[in-house]
Amino acid sequence: MLAFMPLKITIIGAGGFVFPFRLIGDFLSFPALRSSQLCLMDIDPDRVARTARAARELASHHGFDTDIVDTTDRREALRDADVVIITFQVGGIESYRHDVEIPRRYGVDQTVGDTIGPGGVFRFLRSVGAYDAIVADALELCPDAQFINYANPMAMATGFLNARGLKTVGLCHSVQGTTRMLARTLGIPYDEVNFVSAGINHQAWILKFEHNGEDLYPRLRETMHALHQRGRGARGLLSDEGDHSEAAADASNYEGGNEQVRTAIMETFGYFQTESSHHASEYLPYFRKNPQLTAEFIPERWDYFEICSSHDEQGDIDQQLERLENELAPSVEYGATIVNSLATGAPSVVYGNVPNTSLITNLPADACVEVPCLVDRNGVQPTSVGELPVQLAALNRTNIGVQELAVRAALTGDRENVYQAVALDPLTAALLTLDEIHAMTDELFDAHAPLLPAALRRYGDVGGTPAS
Repeated sequence: MLAFMPLKITIIGAGGFVFPFRLIGDFLSFPALRSSQLCLMDIDPDRVARTARAARELASHHGFDTDIVDTTDRREALRDADVVIITFQVGGIESYRHDVEIPRRYGVDQTVGDTIGPGGVFRFLRSVGAYDAIVADALELCPDAQFINYANPMAMATGFLNARGLKTVGLCHSVQGTTRMLARTLGIPYDEVNFVSAGINHQAWILKFEHNGEDLYPRLRETMHALHQRGRGARGLLSDEGDHSEAAADASNYEGGNEQVRTAIMETFGYFQTESSHHASEYLPYFRKNPQLTAEFIPERWDYFEICSSHDEQGDIDQQLERLENELAPSVEYGATIVNSLATGAPSVVYGNVPNTSLITNLPADACVEVPCLVDRNGVQPTSVGELPVQLAALNRTNIGVQELAVRAALTGDRENVYQAVALDPLTAALLTLDEIHAMTDELFDAHAPLLPAALRRYGDVGGTPAS
């Protein structure tokens, strides 16, 4: 049996309505992690206390002696932490409302708005102050901690944290969800599939998909073309309320049902993308030019802002608690797998978002890329993929440009980089003139002013200083 060491695992943003408690269930599913300390931190004392109560009830139900601490003190949460997990969204639902409603008035309709585009850029920028505060404390209190970022926009946030000096891997469930969906579609047991994926978060590519040495791509192209033709319409899909990281038994309205967009991308560029058709339609200029075209590709809309606005937070936790009390098993998330490997040395393979240290040779060196990573007691060790097919690298670079400029704006305080980032977004550029983009970005600056770094506020904004 592998020896293991108890860890201090800190979750910042532990008051979130679904995700933090699911992670806690994942941690408790690994025997080696049950003797760790779970330190739950949030700026809202009631929300973090709610998560802690459910966590203690879960641990008690299964007879675990896990030390579960809840606090609103960030420094106490970070002190001597071995692993720090970031799960928060700065500004909550009201700030998120600005991200989607202001661009929509200009004709830029985002189903999520958390990755690139105007929504993704400003979700990131209003989080920079919180990231900087965490960095300052962490470099003093837990400089060797492994940071795991689950917050979107994944590439911007993870790239920024690494640039600030924190050892950070960004995690998502796109690769796990997509490969499971493709295996179900082809009727192949998932544990018999061999695959490789690489690219950037929410726009990585399934480069290899095999079963017993057989290349599955010919079958995949034929099957997806037959199932997901443009204009076919919805197919009586299962509803999806936003918790889509589990392995769904059937096609939902999030993933596996409305796949006209990803099928069209594959038919033109040769490979399947790792994020849902709803998300994928936001990252490229081809699918959301007008409502009629959008409905042809996505006949049943999945709107994450509407889902978030209608969540019953206590009900969500109660449902998760009941499920985990009946059957304690990990989800498809990689976070607990990483922490278990750090604690025990048991090797694992995850897909992580990391700095591009020559991992994908035809993407920029300062990009944040998503690649296979080996994990053991030595930490998260990204593997080199080499060159992507040239057309896939070209698509990735259209998104990386937005990400690079947003991160540069956060690091330098240059407001012009924000306008440039939004102007380079492929969907925004396909719909708006430069004057319209400038006006929309000004509205977003004004709406988010209280949460933006001082250097990025316009003169006269709350706490603002003259722009340089």
